[in-house]
Amino acid sequence: MIALIQRVTQAEVLTGGRSLGAIGPGILALIGVQRGDDRAGADRLLERLLGYRIFADAAGRMNRSLREHGGGLLLVPQFTLAADTNKGTRAGFSTAAAPQAARELFEHLLREAQSRHTPVASGAFGADMQVALVNDGPVTFWLES
Repeated sequence: MIALIQRVTQAEVLTGGRSLGAIGPGILALIGVQRGDDRAGADRLLERLLGYRIFADAAGRMNRSLREHGGGLLLVPQFTLAADTNKGTRAGFSTAAAPQAARELFEHLLREAQSRHTPVASGAFGADMQVALVNDGPVTFWLES
């Protein structure tokens, strides 16, 4: 699984003009599911999301995790992260998980996140969404499990 994470001061995901989820300061994580991903990988990715040191400590160094810092976690499914972009000018999706398998893994990740952290918000799998955010830093990292 892939997570493109951004430290944000605020983030919101909408569909059809309706808010699906929003957070204040915290992490926005765009989630891609690749072929062959499983629950163990999703659990490992969640541990990395909650434990990755992305927030500043008293000295201004990125030494604090979401667990230590607090704040929200907004999970947004984004199948295009799993695209094959190695050649040509159009992405291929043969490396992405099948939709049903990807949905099940994203929902597992969301349930586990909600059981281990608060607050957690999310987008909707398969929906046409608009994501609004204020990237703090900017700070953006690519994580894989």
